[in-house]
Amino acid sequence: MKNKYIDLIEQTFEFPQDEFKVEDNELIFDDIPLMDIIKQYGTPLKITYLPKISSQIQKGKRLFNVARAKIDYKGTYNYCYCTKSSHFAFVLDEVLKNEVNLETSSAFDINIIEELYQQKKITKEQFIICNGFKRPQYIENIAHLVDDGFCNIIPIIDNIEEVDVLNEQIQSKCNVGIRIASEEEPLFDFYTSRLGIRYNSIIDFYKQKLQHNKKFKLKMLHFFINTGIRDTAYYWNELQKCVNIYCELKKICPTLDSLNIGGGLPIKTSLGFEYDYEYMSEEILAQIKDVCNKQGVEEPNIFTEFGSFTVGEAGCILYSIIDQKRQNDRELWYMIDSSFITTLPDTWGIGQRFILLPINKWDNEYRRVFLGGLTCDSQDYYSAETHSNAIFLPKYENNDDEPLYIGFFHTGAYQESLAGYGGIQHCLIPQPKHVILYKDEKGEWATKLFAKEQSHKSMLKILGY
Repeated sequence: MKNKYIDLIEQTFEFPQDEFKVEDNELIFDDIPLMDIIKQYGTPLKITYLPKISSQIQKGKRLFNVARAKIDYKGTYNYCYCTKSSHFAFVLDEVLKNEVNLETSSAFDINIIEELYQQKKITKEQFIICNGFKRPQYIENIAHLVDDGFCNIIPIIDNIEEVDVLNEQIQSKCNVGIRIASEEEPLFDFYTSRLGIRYNSIIDFYKQKLQHNKKFKLKMLHFFINTGIRDTAYYWNELQKCVNIYCELKKICPTLDSLNIGGGLPIKTSLGFEYDYEYMSEEILAQIKDVCNKQGVEEPNIFTEFGSFTVGEAGCILYSIIDQKRQNDRELWYMIDSSFITTLPDTWGIGQRFILLPINKWDNEYRRVFLGGLTCDSQDYYSAETHSNAIFLPKYENNDDEPLYIGFFHTGAYQESLAGYGGIQHCLIPQPKHVILYKDEKGEWATKLFAKEQSHKSMLKILGY
């Protein structure tokens, strides 16, 4: 009878997979023996594997450039990384090895841009797409870059009044974009995105505010769907509406030459994940090309803003199971040595699911469990996977020589910023160690400790003690 954990996985999924395999009863992640990392650094432990960032960027570029070649798409393709997914310097260093552009969301983002320029990691010619609702400091910082000679800064106008404030602050000539307020999916609580300008207002807005403005040139139309790039009637319908507006605007605005389709290319959140990246990238360009050809409009240059796709699959977090508690005849709790609220806030806040796998004991029998965090919050738990309404993990005993270790994978986007990295954590559970994995000069993987576990002194200082 096949009742080992490895049997369960091999019977349920195609396994091993590109980034996951098992050797000697232990999980190997992107050719890295995770038990070796645990023995060196302990748990809980956050890991960022830098080479994955570059491979994802190259994958995204390849997808759209191959699609351009296949359908003879005339416009260029421009990959942008949206910094809000992960602002860490080591992430930006890896991203910028790949000749990409950047997208910003707030005032402090611009300070990062200035720092990168001072370090000679970007040039004044790179595209900097400035999204978001712009408060005064954000606009002031944008104006400083424009007037300092950054010739490809593109503030994306989010509301009708914003252009007047930009006009007051910016002294030099500047390209701008307009964000479309897309219609939300029918299941949402509201009909139209709070971000951007409504479809039926864009043409009048351009004529009144931009057409005769000698300072600003409309360069880009920005389109983003909150649910991401997915093969649904809703997505294709919104894309068609966007391209039609682009064509209508292009006929009266010769400087308009770029369409930004935003982000939302999904990442793997389950071993059973399936997504036809090649089909989607080709179909997006084909539909844009088709609408433009029918309307006699030149095909636009395409920009994308991939955040989670760029950094998500580069991250993981490892825990020890420090105890098991049977609370009744149906529920067995495995207690982790940290908190989901502190380290994986997406699981608590929006019910996000990640790939969950044990690091060791793959030859043990499996059982259904609930995972509990250390805080006193009743919501500090993890109970279901995307492919199942249950969690199964290897059996173990509290007196085993080696504890059970587990890992959540593809957690590289947003978790640190949502949890308030380096700040106060729920129940004062400290932030775990953070280790960077990279390839050395010989092409072998190596580690570097980025941050120690958060100390009580740093927390008490923030609290005013």
